[in-house]
Amino acid sequence: MQKILVLTTGGTIASRKTENGLAPGMADDVLISYFGERPGVELSVESVMNKDSTNMQPEDWVALAERIQKHQAEYDAFIITHGTDTMGYTAAGLSYLLNGLEKPVILTGSQVPLGMAETDAVRNLHDALTFASQTTLNGVFVVFNGLVILGTRAVKTKTKSYDAFESVNFPYIASVSDGEMGQLFEPETNEDKVIPSELKLDTNVFVLKAFPGLQPEILDYLAERVDGLIIESFGNGGLPFENRNLIPGIEKMTQAGIPVIITTQILQEGQDIYLYEVGQQVAKAGGITVGDMNTEAVVAKLMWILAQTKNLDTVKVMMQKPIAHDLDFI
Repeated sequence: MQKILVLTTGGTIASRKTENGLAPGMADDVLISYFGERPGVELSVESVMNKDSTNMQPEDWVALAERIQKHQAEYDAFIITHGTDTMGYTAAGLSYLLNGLEKPVILTGSQVPLGMAETDAVRNLHDALTFASQTTLNGVFVVFNGLVILGTRAVKTKTKSYDAFESVNFPYIASVSDGEMGQLFEPETNEDKVIPSELKLDTNVFVLKAFPGLQPEILDYLAERVDGLIIESFGNGGLPFENRNLIPGIEKMTQAGIPVIITTQILQEGQDIYLYEVGQQVAKAGGITVGDMNTEAVVAKLMWILAQTKNLDTVKVMMQKPIAHDLDFI
């Protein structure tokens, strides 16, 4: 008999109509009833929190990781019901916090609440249970609209459609339909594990999106206030170095020991920071490129690393080290 623990957090899937709009409010025993019966599977449920995922914070990722660690010897797999808006961040955060866990952890949710017409929630719950009970893989995954996505590669790309999530820069792991799972890709398992002794995160990071007209003085302001900065650059990693030159500010931050992570605003295909002069200038200033990682994973990974070390050289090595299959190239 397989034992699977369902951890609930609220989200659209458990929401009800209120005078202020949809808000989480479904009881756990009602939610778990929608999974239905599955031969050979015993389901249990625990509520960890009850909130819209917009209100989810890194401390909530830690709470989920602690609950899973507490029960890891008792259950074969874990399913987390979660709101969609920040599911990608939570999936990435858990991928690092639970790196090395020898169990599958599956996040799912819905675009339309349970109990409403046209809901996609029942299918997603059934698919999550199918994958949880049939997979031989360990790690964190998102199951949505019949597809399984690695936790560090899941990005929400649509606000209303059922196919709300995409696997960015990485193959889909599996497809799920009518109680059967079809393996599409099996990640290699030769990555070195990086397992910290404590479940903790440093949330004092900032994401800055580059745009034409961005004032360089913002970097001076941030240098006095953050432990790490993530810049969503243009294209392959370029930032302006002529009018409104951002390069001196990046150099000043890195010289002060503050990591400046350079990702891209472009969702697909990652970055090659050395392709253009505008990228090479950033790299020379100390910007740390992260290849084909998505922003959700970059945020979670930097928080996780900074909680372990503030040494700039070590942060760079760890950010550029593939963990939970979060990057393929630098």
